[in-house]
Amino acid sequence: MSKLVPPHGGKGLVIRLLEGDARAEELKKAESLKKVPVSSREKGDLIMIGTGGFSPLDGFMTRADWKGVCENFLLADGTFWPVPVTFSVTKEDAAEIKEGDEIALVDPENNNEVVATMKVTEKWEKTEADKKWECEMVYKGQGEDSADDKFWKIALEDHPGVKMVMAEKDVCLAGPVNVLSEGEFPTKFKGVYMRPAEMRAELEKRGWKEVAALQLRNPMHRSHEFLAKIAIEVCDGVVIHSLIGKLKPGDIPAEVRIKCIDTLIEHYFVKENVIQAGYPLDMRYAGPREALLHATFRQNYGISRMIIGRDHAGVGDFYGLFEAQEIFDRIPYPEEPGKALLCTPLKIDWTFYCYKCDGMASLRTCPHSKEDRVILSGTKLRKALSEGQPIPDHFGREEVLAILREYYENLTEKVEIKMQKAASGDPMK
Repeated sequence: MSKLVPPHGGKGLVIRLLEGDARAEELKKAESLKKVPVSSREKGDLIMIGTGGFSPLDGFMTRADWKGVCENFLLADGTFWPVPVTFSVTKEDAAEIKEGDEIALVDPENNNEVVATMKVTEKWEKTEADKKWECEMVYKGQGEDSADDKFWKIALEDHPGVKMVMAEKDVCLAGPVNVLSEGEFPTKFKGVYMRPAEMRAELEKRGWKEVAALQLRNPMHRSHEFLAKIAIEVCDGVVIHSLIGKLKPGDIPAEVRIKCIDTLIEHYFVKENVIQAGYPLDMRYAGPREALLHATFRQNYGISRMIIGRDHAGVGDFYGLFEAQEIFDRIPYPEEPGKALLCTPLKIDWTFYCYKCDGMASLRTCPHSKEDRVILSGTKLRKALSEGQPIPDHFGREEVLAILREYYENLTEKVEIKMQKAASGDPMK
């Protein structure tokens, strides 16, 4: 019997990915089905549903699921779930689709490849008011940009997740899916992209039971390294789990971040205690809600602890610096077996380099003043590299900085990187 945390939802890994003859038969059937395009975010969600990463979901949400998740963090059947997973179509496409129909979902970014088939069990309208309500429930936090008099003035321009929701089409389709493609991820990120079952097999092989995940979307600097090593001290090992789907302009591509992590592991980690892996989602930038999503799907990968530091999954100043930690204390924990979130947060305070301590430290361990500290953040690092500024001492390992400098030197188009308080703030405040 496995020692790992069980998949979320109490049903084991719910896998909707077809392979071999079953896939070939479904692709043949899809030739005669109505074709409907998916967005990049929806494609990533499909892959996670297909591989069991979004267990217990077997498809896109009904209106009751969507409303329950936004309002109470619960699916209609009472299972914990933190963010909506919906599929939207135009009114024109919706008019040609009846409940009970099967449709083919295609990827317009890849020559309309058929990525899934879907049995439509419900059609429901998502009005402009519905979209705004979803944004306020899911993306509005405790940061100053989320103040009532500011949120909508700023979010439509500066919040990628809000823009994503408001750009959705007007009708949502719900129902189970059969996933037929994992896109470019298995080939482009071979050796890093892992399905939940593959991750679980690797963890079992290593004999790990208590496993932590470090979520990464920025290049790995000294603070990330420190967080990972704290986790290794209290768990059997750590999975450095990078997002390899789409990010916002100005973020560093997955290939570069993976190379940085490889180099860091090679020179600064005991390799037996760390795994580098990637997952195929686009970033939602939902802050605390996304931290919960990260913990939920990590449970499906066999991971029982989620490292949550400062401004996890944040953007701008929409969220409180440690709101993503605090939300774990506010969510419902259903009593019915399998329906509660079992992956727990590993909460870590501000981390920084301290000259007087002569090493990495946190507010819980360092008694010195802010003048003695180098505050580390991925945004500060990207901004300095993008503008050709010198990197402060102790910000990153030289082997990693060399890779990042080479990347920025070869960029033909620069994107302005805005600083926010979460990246530049004073931990003494």
